[in-house]
Amino acid sequence: MVERRGASVEIRNLRKEFVSGTDVVVALDDINLNVARGEFVCIVGPSGCGKSTLIRILAGLEKQTSGTITVDAAGWPVQNAMVFQDSGLFPWMSVTQNVGFGLMTRGVAKSEIDARVEGALKLVGLTRFRNHYPHQLSGGMRQRGAIARAFVTDPGMLLMDEPFAALDAQNRTILQAELVRLWEETGKTVIYITHSIEEALLLGDRTVIITAQPGRIKEIKNITFPHPRDLMQLSATPEFGALKLDIWRILESEVNRARAELDL
Repeated sequence: MVERRGASVEIRNLRKEFVSGTDVVVALDDINLNVARGEFVCIVGPSGCGKSTLIRILAGLEKQTSGTITVDAAGWPVQNAMVFQDSGLFPWMSVTQNVGFGLMTRGVAKSEIDARVEGALKLVGLTRFRNHYPHQLSGGMRQRGAIARAFVTDPGMLLMDEPFAALDAQNRTILQAELVRLWEETGKTVIYITHSIEEALLLGDRTVIITAQPGRIKEIKNITFPHPRDLMQLSATPEFGALKLDIWRILESEVNRARAELDL
């Protein structure tokens, strides 16, 4: 494993409210979480629990109502990059242009952009498709392009909001393995939102379980399966199955609690 050079993150007493007229909806409440430099943390929870809101706050796309977030990257500039469910590639740009777009907007010299884009495309296996446009790529390849665009800026923190949810099972499995490989090679800090318990266990160092709305941290599971991980082999082990069932029971209780409260 390479040196962990991603950012560390400290979240303290974070709360997020959405206000509409006289109505106040508490999306997140009293979130306290430390993420170590180079750690891969997955977050799971019922629909509507505030998972995506949390990662949007971390990305600076939303502002928390109260609480603090401290990000430290050990002396080098802190940047984050986000990957969404949809690749978000510009349809009028080639793969090369899409991957280099963020560097171009920051005024990076063309020679450096070319070198960094080349490295990012090689990292995700898209070198042969550098001149293709998004409509010429499969869904999985478009997501590879989105990941390359995120990695090319050398972010301290990679934020991922269900990036493989829309893919078919085969492509999802392939890209999960690729993401783990990239993380193991680069030492980035990754915070990953997913609805899939299995995905959280395959990818992460820890799985954070969020309650039904308002989202609070219910429990944190340490995922001690060794690296490098063979995801298919790992998913077939009894230990994996037992941990998956344990987390499912926790989520099931939260879903049932939320339904019972709606019926009151």
